[in-house]
Amino acid sequence: MNRMHWPPRPDLGLLCLRLFGAFMLLAVHGLPKALHFRESLLTIEDPLHLGAYPTLLAAIAAEVFCPLLIALGWFTRLACLPVIFLLLVALLFVHPEWTLEQGQFGWLLIAIFLSLAIAGPGRLSVDDHFARQRRRGFFLAGGQRS
Repeated sequence: MNRMHWPPRPDLGLLCLRLFGAFMLLAVHGLPKALHFRESLLTIEDPLHLGAYPTLLAAIAAEVFCPLLIALGWFTRLACLPVIFLLLVALLFVHPEWTLEQGQFGWLLIAIFLSLAIAGPGRLSVDDHFARQRRRGFFLAGGQRS
């Protein structure tokens, strides 16, 4: 007898990736920058030469706003892109002297968010909930499945 597990194990795995990756990025990088904004303005690197203020705002968006979306599973694939970009800029331009060992946290976060960008959020997400609602409305309105 083959029983279906609910929620399916891949979806639990994606939920764990979303929650743990988002929490680590938010707790270690995002919240300290947001809570100490003025101090962060004085210390933030500006590798793209945008200025300290726009660079810090972009970093906070990628490290606070995007992880919250990712944790909820809302616009997950799109929210992963700024995070991946920020981490690559930090590792390749801000800290090019780092060894693999020194940058392992950043590389692991890239692996997590790249995996989520490819796989999507899974069924345990706001994205999936809205997709199910749209499908239900489509079929209730007399839509045909192709």
